[in-house]
Amino acid sequence: MVISEESVQMLYLSLANVPAGKAITYGDLSRLAGHPNGARWAGRVLSQLPADTNLPWHRVVNSKGEITCPNRNQARERLRNEGVIVNGFRIALKAYRSIPSANPLNQKEPQQESSHCD
Repeated sequence: MVISEESVQMLYLSLANVPAGKAITYGDLSRLAGHPNGARWAGRVLSQLPADTNLPWHRVVNSKGEITCPNRNQARERLRNEGVIVNGFRIALKAYRSIPSANPLNQKEPQQESSHCD
């Protein structure tokens, strides 16, 4: 699978738009980045984030609501600090799932000018 830098940036922008106290799945992130079957790809991209990243990597869970990142304990603590109820290493996706806009920059789509006839 060839992935463009644009797709990676779209993934980052989508993740940045997940609000505190919410979570998103790896699959949701990959779909927003234009790769509908790329949950594992999303995980690999996130695993390469620098340790001092400002992106909320801890808000990403698997499709069962489980925290599966290598730093599970820190992710669980961060989610709890945001008000998310975490049982073991699982959250209730129905309560906490957030899927940001497919247009994370909140850019308005270009509109065609209407022609007015007199």
